[in-house]
Formats: sequence, C-alpha cells, structure tokens
Amino acid sequence: MKPDPDRIRHWLEEVPDPEIPAISVIDLGVVRKIEWRGDRLEIAITPTYSGCPANRAIVRDIEDCLRSHGLQKIRFRTSLFPPWTSDWLSDKARIKLAESGIAPPAEHPSSRSGRPQRCPQCGDERLTRISEFGSTPCKSLWRCERCHEPFDYFKCI
Repeated sequence: MKPDPDRIRHWLEEVPDPEIPAISVIDLGVVRKIEWRGDRLEIAITPTYSGCPANRAIVRDIEDCLRSHGLQKIRFRTSLFPPWTSDWLSDKARIKLAESGIAPPAEHPSSRSGRPQRCPQCGDERLTRISEFGSTPCKSLWRCERCHEPFDYFKCI
C-alpha cells in the first residue's frame, strides 16, 4: 500500500536542511510537491536559489529517508518556477532559526527592509551589517551594537 503524501510529508519533517540543521526541508519550504504517478513517487523541489550547493545533499537526504520507509521508485524534479521565496518558510522554521541564533527574514513583504528586525541573541534593533554574505550564500552577517554578538541573517528572497 502506498503511503499518502501527508504521511510522506510527515516523514520529511525529520530531514534537516544540510546548511541549517535546526530546520527541516519541509519547514524550509523547498519540498513543493509530493505526488504519486502510478507506482513512482515524484518529489518536486525548489532550491532556495539555483546555485545552492546544498541541493544535491537535500535530494540525497530525502531519498535516504524515503528508502528507509521502504519506498524504492522515486523521481526528483527541480522546479525553478515560481522561484523560492522566504515567504515559504514555516512559522516553525522562523522560530527555530531565531532559537539557533539566526535572524529570520521579515514575515510580511511590507516590513522587509533587507535587514534583520532584531538581534536573535538579545532582541535589540541596533544592528550593523558586517558582510553581505554569511556562512552560506542565503545569509548575510550582522553584529548587534548592544550585545556585540555577530549573527547570520536569513535573507529575504
């Protein structure tokens, strides 16, 4: 019997993003579609950006998870349209990012300024950008002027 897509989605909630292990590939929003096509499971993935070095690792980790649940016929499809946006991050992902010291992007497009809203360590709003690029290309590096801690900011895309 084929597991339904909701059950598969539940399994994939345990697959961490290779670059930000605090959140799953589901919470990151890169798994766009899970559907059966006959006896083959098709997974559509939209990378956070087309050159993301973690794409291969994400596919491998998802495939390993599905195979551990007995699924053998799996096809992956990269879907670049519509392009991934930080709007696809789940609320759970935003919380987990902040808990792990990464400032999440603003939730609403109208409040996006290209900068974090507050320091994930102390909550202060006085911040300075150190570098446009942080530990991964989808993050920038910032420092809090109050606690002086550097932190990554997950960019709005």
